[in-house]
Amino acid sequence: MPFNITAVKTSSNGVWQGDNPLNFAFPLLIVQTALIIAVSRSLAVLFKPLRQPKVIAEIVGGILLGPSALGRNTAYMDRVFPKWSMPILESVASIGLLFFLFLVGLELDLSSIKRSGKRAFGIAVAGITLPFLGGVGVAFVIRNTLYTAADRPGYAEFLVFMGVALSITAFPVLARILAELRLLTTQIGETAMGAAAFNDVAAWILLALAVALAGNGGEGGGEKKSPLVSLWVLLSGFGFVVFMLVVIRPGMKWVAKRGSPENDVVRESYVCLTLAGVMVSGFATDLIGIHSIFGAFVFGLCIPKDGEFGQRLIERIEDFVSGLLLPLYFATSGLKTDVAKIRGAESWGMLGLVVVTACAGKIVGTFAVAVMVKVPAREALTLGFLMNTKGLVELIVLNIGKEKKVLNDETFAILVLMALFTTFITTPSVMAIFKPARDTHRKLKDLSTSEDSAKEELRILACLHGPANVSSLISLIESIRTTKIVQLKLFVMHLMELTERSSSIIMVQRARKNGFPFVHRYRHGECHSSVIGGFQAYRQLGRVAVRPITAVSPLPTMHEDICHMAETKRVTMILLPFHKRWNVDHHQDGGDGNVPENVGHGWRLVNQRVLKNAPCSVAVLVDRGLGSIEAQTSSLDGSNVVERVCVVFFGGPDDREALELGGRMAEHPAVKVTVIRFLVRETLKTNAVTLRPAPSKCKEKNYAFLTTNVDPEKEKELDEGSLQDFKSKWKELVEYKEKEPNNIIEDILSIGQSKDFDLIVVGRGRLPSAEVVTLAERQAEHPELGPIGDLLASSINHIISSILVVQQHNKAHVEEITVSKIVNESALSINGDTNIV
Repeated sequence: MPFNITAVKTSSNGVWQGDNPLNFAFPLLIVQTALIIAVSRSLAVLFKPLRQPKVIAEIVGGILLGPSALGRNTAYMDRVFPKWSMPILESVASIGLLFFLFLVGLELDLSSIKRSGKRAFGIAVAGITLPFLGGVGVAFVIRNTLYTAADRPGYAEFLVFMGVALSITAFPVLARILAELRLLTTQIGETAMGAAAFNDVAAWILLALAVALAGNGGEGGGEKKSPLVSLWVLLSGFGFVVFMLVVIRPGMKWVAKRGSPENDVVRESYVCLTLAGVMVSGFATDLIGIHSIFGAFVFGLCIPKDGEFGQRLIERIEDFVSGLLLPLYFATSGLKTDVAKIRGAESWGMLGLVVVTACAGKIVGTFAVAVMVKVPAREALTLGFLMNTKGLVELIVLNIGKEKKVLNDETFAILVLMALFTTFITTPSVMAIFKPARDTHRKLKDLSTSEDSAKEELRILACLHGPANVSSLISLIESIRTTKIVQLKLFVMHLMELTERSSSIIMVQRARKNGFPFVHRYRHGECHSSVIGGFQAYRQLGRVAVRPITAVSPLPTMHEDICHMAETKRVTMILLPFHKRWNVDHHQDGGDGNVPENVGHGWRLVNQRVLKNAPCSVAVLVDRGLGSIEAQTSSLDGSNVVERVCVVFFGGPDDREALELGGRMAEHPAVKVTVIRFLVRETLKTNAVTLRPAPSKCKEKNYAFLTTNVDPEKEKELDEGSLQDFKSKWKELVEYKEKEPNNIIEDILSIGQSKDFDLIVVGRGRLPSAEVVTLAERQAEHPELGPIGDLLASSINHIISSILVVQQHNKAHVEEITVSKIVNESALSINGDTNIV
C-alpha cells in the first residue's frame, strides 16, 4: 500500500478498531528497534568465541536485515522496513550517533596525543598517507569503471572520500579490540592508541574537507556551486573549532567543577546543560554545512577528562546510546547496503582491489615507519594490523558519501564489505602474530624461606578496589613495616574492571598520565589517582618505597595481570581485599546489624584465581574496620599499642607462613602480637579422618585441600621447628599460648567475637591438621578462605576483628581438590581418598 509521509500518523487505535500498528510510525519504530537489537545481540553472542568486537555483529546484523539477505523478500521489506519509515528510523539513529560521537570525543584525550611522542605521530602519519594515496589511485579506477557519465561525482570530493575511507582507523573499535586482547595496558597498546588518536583527529579534518567539497556539487550532482562556498564552509568549520576550544572548553571546565558529585550525586542542571550543548553543537556544524556529528565530537573534546563529571556523564547516557540507539545506525547502514549490486567479475575485482589497497597501504606504511623507529619487526607488523581497524567512523564516512551522492550503491556496498573484512581479520591476525611472553611458573620466595629477613628487601604487592580499601591496607602494611627490615617496597595496584562501556576507556586514559599505561608514577609531586593518593603521605613515614600501579582488565583475566606483576616485580606476598567489607563501629556493642558491602561475585572469582595461580604467597584481608579513625588518631611512635594482632596456629605450611608474618609484625613497636596454638586432642591422635572428593555440584560449598602425599611426622617436625624458631626470635615481643580445644568452632568464634584483637591472622589450611579437617563437612560460605578463615569471615557469626587469611606459595603447583568428610579410618594419602591422622 503506497503511503504519503505527510499523512502518516504517530500511533494507532489498536487492532480491535481495525488498525494495523505496522501502518503507524511509532509502533513500527518499536518493532524495528526490537528486531534490530535482537539480531545484533544474537550475532554478538555467536561472534564472541571469535573475539570479534561488537561492531562486527552490528554491521553484519544490519546487512542481514537489509536488501542483501532478508530484504530480498519484498513483502518483508514493505511491511517491516517500508520506504516511508526510513526517515523516521534514520532520525532516531542519528540522535544516537550524535551522542555516541560525543562519547568518542570524551574518550579521546588531546593531552594524551601530546604525550604519545614522535613514534606514535610518525606511525600515524605513515598509516594515513600511504593508504590515502592508494585510495586516490583506486578512486580513478572506480570512477571510470563503476560510474556512468551521468552520475559521476566531481574529482575532488570523490578522491578525498575514497582516500579517507581507506586511510581511517576507528579509535573506539581499536580500543575495544586492544581491551579484548589484553594489549590495552602494554607498550604496543599505548603506541597503537596514540597513533589512532592522531589518525582520528586527522580523519575528522579530512572528513570535514570532503563534506565541504561534496556540498559544492559535481559532474552529475546538479548545479555547480562556486568554489568559494567550500572555502567558506572550511573557514567556518575552523572558526567553530577555535571557538569551542578557546571559549567553550574553559566554560565546560567551570561546569565540570561546579557539577562535580557531592555525596555521589551529579547536579542535574549541569547534566542537562551539557546534553543540550551536544545538540546545539550538532546544529551549529550542520548550519555551517559540515555534519552535525562533527559538532558533537568537538564538544566531547571540550569536556575535562581529569574529573568525575565526565565519567558520571558517560554513565548516565552510554548504555541507552550504545545499547539501544547506535545499533539502529548500523541497521540503517545495512539497509542501504545491497551486496547484489556487486555484479560481474569487474565489480568483484574492484572489491579485491579496494581490500588489498586498504590493507597493504595501512599495514606496509605502519610497518615501515615502526621499524625505522626501532620497533621490533613482530610488534611493527602487529601495529600495522591494529591500525587497519575500521568500524563506526568508516560507516559514518560512507553514509555521508552516499547521502551527498558521491558514492553510488555499488561503491557503497564495496566499501562496507572492505570495512567489515579489515576489522574482522584484525583480532585473529594480532593473536597469530603477537604473543607477549608471560612467565607463568617462576619460583619466588615466600616469607618462610627468606634466609635473612634483617638484610633483604621485602616486596609486597597490595591490591585494592577503591578508596574504601586504603586505610585498612595502610594499617596492615604499617604493622608489617618492622624496624629491622632495610626497606619495604610496596607496589599498590588499583584494580579497575574493563567493560564495553566508554567509561572504561576513560579510566585507561587517566591511568597513563605519564605516557605509559600500566604503571603510572607520581610526577612533579602530584598524585594522579584519588585512590592511590592515600599512600603518598604514608610513604613519608618510614622506609617504604611506594609504587602505584593501575591494572585495567576484564574480571575473567584480572588475575593474570596480578600474577604477572607479582612475577615481574619479584614480590614476596600479594595482598588481596576480600569481596565483602564491614564498616564496624568499635563503639557499638558487638557490631550487630552491620551488613557487609559486597563489591560483586566477579571480584570473588578474581581472588580465587589469584590464590590458585599466584607465583608467591597470598594474603586475603577481610576488613572489619582495620585502620579506622580510632586507630589512626593514636600515634605510631611506640608510646602505646595501636594494633592488637592474634595469630592462630594449628599446623601446616599455610599456618607456618601466617606465623612468620606474625613474627614480622611483632617487631613493630606499636603492634602487640599474641600467638594461640591449638593442640591436637588425644581422641584425634588415634583416629584418622578420611576425606573424599566432593560431588561436582557441591564444589562451591566445600573446602579445597592439596592433592599431595603427606608425611605427618615430617609436617609435625616442620611445625615444631617453626614454633621453636619463632620463640627464639620473638619470645620477648609476643604472648604465646597453647590450648587444647573442647569445641573447635566455639573456641575460634570466641577469639573473633571478643574485643581483644583488631586483626586475626590464620592460615588457609590446605594441608590441614587433624583439628581443622574435622570442619571439612561443614557447609562453606567462603571456601577460598579455608575452614578457619571462613568461620571467622562468616557474616552470621558477629565477628568483631578483621581477618587476614594467609596462603603459602604452592611451589610444586599441586592441584587442589574439594573434599568432604565421610568416615574414620586409618592410613594416609591424598589420591582419591584423603586420610588425615
